[in-house]
Amino acid sequence: MLSRTKIVALFGLTVLFLSSFAAAAESGGFDLRKSLIPIEEIYSGGPGKDGIPAIDNPQFLAAEEARFMRDNNRVIGVQHDGVTKAYPIRILDWHEVVNDKFGDEAVVVTYCPLCGTGMVFSAQGSDIGLTFGVSGLLYNSDVLLYDRLTQSLWSQILSKAVTGPLRGTTLVHLPASHTTWREWRQRHPETLVLSRDTGFRRNYNRSPYLDYARSGQLMFPVAERNKMFRNKEMVLGVRIDQASKAYPFKELRKHGQARFEDTVAGQALTIEWLQDDKTARVLDEEGKQLPSVLAYWFAWYAFHPDTLIFKADAQ
Repeated sequence: MLSRTKIVALFGLTVLFLSSFAAAAESGGFDLRKSLIPIEEIYSGGPGKDGIPAIDNPQFLAAEEARFMRDNNRVIGVQHDGVTKAYPIRILDWHEVVNDKFGDEAVVVTYCPLCGTGMVFSAQGSDIGLTFGVSGLLYNSDVLLYDRLTQSLWSQILSKAVTGPLRGTTLVHLPASHTTWREWRQRHPETLVLSRDTGFRRNYNRSPYLDYARSGQLMFPVAERNKMFRNKEMVLGVRIDQASKAYPFKELRKHGQARFEDTVAGQALTIEWLQDDKTARVLDEEGKQLPSVLAYWFAWYAFHPDTLIFKADAQ
C-alpha cells in the first residue's frame, strides 16, 4: 500500500506532467524556453503543426502554359541566380511555404495571408539547405515557421529564429516582387510559374482570406498598434541597417510620381511605384532591386514601431 507521502508525491508528479503536457499543446509541441519573443504573445492560429502543408516538390510551367493565370492575379516574383519564377498568391494562400531551389541553392518562399507579407529567403546553411514548415503558431499575427532539421521557430517578418538550437540566426532576405501576373510577365516573359499540381486538393480559384482582407478587423492581438493608417493599408516596408521606413500606398498615390529618390540610413534609394499594379519596389543607386516587403500597415508597425513614414505632403 502506498504511504500518504508517496501518494502526495505521485499526485505532484501527475500535476507537473499534465501542466507540461498542456504547455506543450499550447506551444504546438515546440520548445519555447529562452524564446527571443514573449511567450505570452505567441498564439495558436487554429491548424496545428503542418495543418497548413508546405509545398516541398514544386512543379513549374512556362508562362505560356499557365493558362489558369489572369492578368490581375497576384504573384510573388523572384529572379535569383539566373532563374526567374512566379508563385501565385492563390496557391500560397493555402500553403504559405514553398521549399524550392534556385540552381543548387535552397530557397524558401513564404507568405502570411494575415499580414499580407510575401518574403523570400536563402535557406542555404553552411552544409545543408534548410526546409521549412508552418508551425501553426503566430506572433504579432505573423506566421511562425519552423525548420525541420532543428525544430527551431522562425519569425517571418523578423527573418530570424526565435526559439530552438538556431535561436538568433537570421536568414538572408532576397529581393522579390509582390505584383500582378501581367506586370511580372511583361518584365520577365521567360518566367516559370508555380503549377497548381501541388500534390494537394485545394480550390486554387478562390482565396479563403477574401473577407479578412476586406475587413479592417484583426484575428489575433498584436503588441503595437498605430491608427495613422487603416489596419490593412498596404505599405512598402524597407529596412536598411537598423532603420526602417514605410511607404503607405495612400501616400504614394497622393505623391503621384512613378519613380523618385529617397534616403534611408544614409543610403540613397529609388522608389518605384506602379499604381495600376498596386505594387512598389526599392532600387539601389545602380538600379539593383533591394529586399523589401509589401505588408499590411498593422503588421509592419507591430514589428517596427519606430519606423519612419513617407508622407507625400512632406516632399
